[in-house]
Amino acid sequence: MDSRDWTQLGCVAYPSPIHPDYHAGPASTIAFDNQDELLWIGTQKGFAGSFIGRELKRFTAFRIHPETDGPLRQFLFVDKGVIFLGSRSVYMAARSGVPIWSIRHESMQDLRAMSFTSKGTSEILVAGWQNKMLVIDVNKGEVVKELPTQDQYSFLKMSRYICAATNKGTVNILDPITFTIKKQWQAHGAFINDLDTSNDFIVTCGGSHRQTHNTPAILDPYVKVFDLKNMSAMNPVPFAPLAAHVRMHPRMLTTAIVVNQAGQIHVTDLLNPSNSQVCYTQPQGVVLHFDVSRTGEGKALADNKHNTYVWGSPNKIQFTEIGIPPRLPDPPQPSLLPPDPDMLEELPLSRIGLPYYREQLFSALPPDIISDVGAPPQQIDPNILSTLTKTDWGYIGPNKTGLQRNQYMDTRSTMKTSNTIRAPKFLSEKARESQTGSEDNTLATNETAMMTPNNDHWSLRPEAPPEYRICEIKYSKFGVDDFDFGFFNNTPYPGLENNITNSYANSLLQVMHYTPLLRNMALQHAATACLADPCLLCELGYVFDMLQKGEGPSCHATNMLRALNHTSNASVSGVLEDIAKDKNPSTLVKNLTMFLFDKISQDYKGTPPISTELERTLFKLNQPPNPLDLVKRLLETDARYQIKCMHCQHVSPRTATTFVNKLCYPAAKPNIRGMKAQRITFSQVLKAGLENEAVNKGYCTKCQRYQNLDQRKIIFNIPAVLALCTEITTAEHRKLWSTPGWLPEEIGIIVDQGHVYCYEGDDLKLHLNRGIHNITVYSLVGTVVNVETKSPQKSHLVATVNVGRAEPESKDQDRWHLFNDFSVRGISKVEALTFNAAWKMPVVVMFQVKAANHRFNMDWKTRLDTSVLFRDNNPHALKTYELLDRETEIPGPDTVIAIDTEFIRLKEREIHIDEDGKSKTIRPISHAIARASVVRGQGSREGVAFIDDYIHIKETIVDYLTEWSGITPTDLDPINSQRNLVSPKTAYKKLWVLVNLGCKFLGHGLSQDFRVINIQVPRNQVIDTSIIFMKPPSQRKISLAFLAWYLLKEDIQQNTHDSIEDAQTALKLYRKYEEFMANGSFHDVLEALYKKGKTLNFKPPRISTGAAKDAGFGAVHRVGTPPVPAPGTTEGSFEISNSSTATTGGSALSATGGMGSASASSSMPSTPVRKPIGLGGPFTVAGVVKPSPATSLDNFGAGAVGTGITTAAATMGGGYGGYGTDGAYWGGPNDMAPTSMIGGSAFIPAKFPPGPPETRGFIPYRPQVLLAEREAAAAAAAAAAAAAANNDVGGRGGVACGNGGAGGEQGKQE
Repeated sequence: MDSRDWTQLGCVAYPSPIHPDYHAGPASTIAFDNQDELLWIGTQKGFAGSFIGRELKRFTAFRIHPETDGPLRQFLFVDKGVIFLGSRSVYMAARSGVPIWSIRHESMQDLRAMSFTSKGTSEILVAGWQNKMLVIDVNKGEVVKELPTQDQYSFLKMSRYICAATNKGTVNILDPITFTIKKQWQAHGAFINDLDTSNDFIVTCGGSHRQTHNTPAILDPYVKVFDLKNMSAMNPVPFAPLAAHVRMHPRMLTTAIVVNQAGQIHVTDLLNPSNSQVCYTQPQGVVLHFDVSRTGEGKALADNKHNTYVWGSPNKIQFTEIGIPPRLPDPPQPSLLPPDPDMLEELPLSRIGLPYYREQLFSALPPDIISDVGAPPQQIDPNILSTLTKTDWGYIGPNKTGLQRNQYMDTRSTMKTSNTIRAPKFLSEKARESQTGSEDNTLATNETAMMTPNNDHWSLRPEAPPEYRICEIKYSKFGVDDFDFGFFNNTPYPGLENNITNSYANSLLQVMHYTPLLRNMALQHAATACLADPCLLCELGYVFDMLQKGEGPSCHATNMLRALNHTSNASVSGVLEDIAKDKNPSTLVKNLTMFLFDKISQDYKGTPPISTELERTLFKLNQPPNPLDLVKRLLETDARYQIKCMHCQHVSPRTATTFVNKLCYPAAKPNIRGMKAQRITFSQVLKAGLENEAVNKGYCTKCQRYQNLDQRKIIFNIPAVLALCTEITTAEHRKLWSTPGWLPEEIGIIVDQGHVYCYEGDDLKLHLNRGIHNITVYSLVGTVVNVETKSPQKSHLVATVNVGRAEPESKDQDRWHLFNDFSVRGISKVEALTFNAAWKMPVVVMFQVKAANHRFNMDWKTRLDTSVLFRDNNPHALKTYELLDRETEIPGPDTVIAIDTEFIRLKEREIHIDEDGKSKTIRPISHAIARASVVRGQGSREGVAFIDDYIHIKETIVDYLTEWSGITPTDLDPINSQRNLVSPKTAYKKLWVLVNLGCKFLGHGLSQDFRVINIQVPRNQVIDTSIIFMKPPSQRKISLAFLAWYLLKEDIQQNTHDSIEDAQTALKLYRKYEEFMANGSFHDVLEALYKKGKTLNFKPPRISTGAAKDAGFGAVHRVGTPPVPAPGTTEGSFEISNSSTATTGGSALSATGGMGSASASSSMPSTPVRKPIGLGGPFTVAGVVKPSPATSLDNFGAGAVGTGITTAAATMGGGYGGYGTDGAYWGGPNDMAPTSMIGGSAFIPAKFPPGPPETRGFIPYRPQVLLAEREAAAAAAAAAAAAAANNDVGGRGGVACGNGGAGGEQGKQE
């Protein structure tokens, strides 16, 4: 970072001298915008102004709050706008000045600072010189929490933690979730003048009293530095000119920029303070404020003379990464009319009247007259343009349109009428009509007609029929799931949806899927331990597996097409339709074919393949196979170029390995009268393309000059999969392909001494019968066809595929199908092999050796690599899961797992508004999986998560959906995240392996999860509680929260969603379902469930609401995903039962620690008990508490067991850290807990130790507390205290249960 070329680039006076606020004082705060090229300046009277770029051109200026509220304190920037902080209000507005929300609260007395919290930009914390802090929801614009504080804060900055500077010179480190103080340093003796953070460092400038507190404080000659990672203070950085302001460089992690009041700037390395650079600015006054742009290239200073300066390098300065200035408003258009001298500004418009008229005006058109204006101009046929002759005044040529002179075509009606298939009704509409009996059968007739096998030769029609045209997905309010894909496909072969970017690849993917060798290759590789991201071969394997398992009419290749975006060289290879120079579908798919075959060959070589019997039979491979040899046999055309100089006859060889061959057509010869034109066959074109003989201009190394070079390719081997690009460019080429039967179903190829010989038809049969030469027979698998339509409709791609090639051998081998994205239907062989020069031309043709037909191999399933399930990708991440045991927990077909995911939003909905003002959705909202949690569904550790992956998203995230997903930007940040952050490939691979191991997936509303994950799970492996608890024929699915509230008495999803909790809840619901089915009460429970749901609109009431209390429900609250128990602890389940030893009918509780479910007898409430985290070591509380020798008395995290004894008066003997009515209790040494189980109710804490939860080593937890009678509880507590004193029972922080006489007597005796 070189400061020697820094200079002043701009200066602005704000408030300006002519502004009424000029005499009120200089700028109160400045800040660079992090999205637009803007510098924001706040004033002493509550105004804010923004200025563009280095020139500081005025953009906006508007009032934030009344001048009585004092100066504007701070700016924070989010996607939607800017948040402004005043002393008594918080205001948010768009960057253009349009207000979004404003908050004034009684607790806002003297606000000074604000920062984001752990929820990213969706929540802020505001504080000041007052005794309360407030948490504000940015999306809702409301205060959601008030927090008392003993410190008064001047600055807040968010990093790992919230770093807060007080008005007494101290720096407090606040937890970004609980906002409690984690650490405190005394930075300066009197005050802190500036503070900034960056990753692991905090830097501060401030002042101190030099002698006594009575003397005024002056700035310190150093910058204090603190290490957040180690929570320690570092050596201060000396700054003799007295440091006034400091900022960390946003790109250079250990570099700080320090400024004094005179404008002297030092660029200092915190780890090497002696290495610094100095820049001298010339402000007109004392520097009051300083800021650095997000790029680090712009520096802004504001002085007490109302001036704000921008400094930086004139050769390179941008405020933001993109550097795009905001859009300015359009300038007012000048009036075309001359000014009217009578029109004065003071003259009211009401003085100007309208003329009186007695006749009807011409502008009053009758309603039956339609004025159709603004129609688009007629598109001139390119064939007509080619026949026109250019003249001085235009073009002239024959009239081939059939229209007379000055006639025109109604282009609007042409655009409105489309030769496409009529869209079906939405599934929700069909469901409503079926219930009311008003179903319309007109579409059913259309559907039957469409799906009935039709032998008409559509390809001979002059224009593309509807079956070949673009199929559009329509969207209702229920999204894409409401679209009837089954209307377009009643075959067993799934189509691919086309509402995804780069979905032009669908046709190529279908052709590759039904090529057995390619499918085997991809699935073999996907079954290995490959975790490379991106790996297109793995992604192809996932798509092929999805299409093979597909039980519905459509799938989608979202993950594969996203991986294509992140593959190296994809952007320069012309395969990404958004940025490709040539967006013609035929060009895109041709480039993609060459790109894919090249990439998958590289991916295949990267991991040792698992060859199957198919490859061993075809290629006679040794074991283990050589990846290079295997790829060469499968995909590579092994050849060598022989380049011969036509002048000196010098020959130079050059290797030429290709994966996709291009056809080469012979030059057109003029027709000679009396001679029959020679017939050109496909075999001749193929041979010319393989040998690729041509004469080009090139440099001869022997002649030392450019000469004509004869280039010829010598072939040594033809791959088993022969992919061909047709390279159709002229009308003669189209004419060839339009010849009926020109493309053969089988070809034979002989490679002999570098020469290639191709045969088809009768010639092929002749050579096969002779058996002289080693001829390889290839079968046609399918073609990618470009369907060309006239404007305004777009051309697109379809695939014609013989699906019989990839299925077990049968009598009917010709099973041709037309794949038009998600529209699939059977066609005849003649239709598949007939092309039309006007609109149907092939782009890619795929052949495969005939010996590989009908030989799809499933050996990869028996060799599936499962190591990814037992590997911990982030050993140092926060552990909310516990890996499977390789010895005892091997997933299989009998394994039940519960799953839930959380999503984020990548793209907003794309809409198109036509000339009639109607809007339609082009592409729906795009989501991506951000968190995937899988918990054990059976066994002794049922309910414990073994997968909790947070996914590193490479695309731009539009919305984290924190309110519903619980995901924050920090969670997915690879630098700052403490979560188990993995690549999308790793997260997907785990789930894909579990699917192919046959595990049963249990969850709630899994169809949406599977759609976003982009995985296909067979129906017999899915257990969906939303379907189990659905009462036919209502078709209404009940939410997980309502089911948990009604059936489990748990209150989940209160503030946000947690995927582990949701998966555990779904598992509990399924166990409830099994219980109801076992006792035959399921249908009665379902009736009561729907009856209760109708009264509450199927929404669970909050626990604090009267509805919940009136219903008699309590619930267990969740605070967050708890970490797994510490190593060495055990997990179990609670069991509440009647105590047979209690003479007075009390109840007892026994446990084995950890987490789990609960069961209760008839005398106890049938309510689950959520066990506290950290209870380790077996113990029993049923009259006697037995100590655990394996635990430590001071190990509170592991649930230490004391030595006391439970007495008849229910005194706590030894025990464990208890949890009570307030939702949190942390046991400690010598903590007495005289509590009581009254009438078999629950826990009542007697003492809560001081200090926050974090200091006691526990995580807050809120179990259900059912209180009996408060008077009885108080009495029992008093009795327990007396018994404790008499019996000298030592308490170690725990819970006393039971009031049985027998248990008490036993306690006294011991």
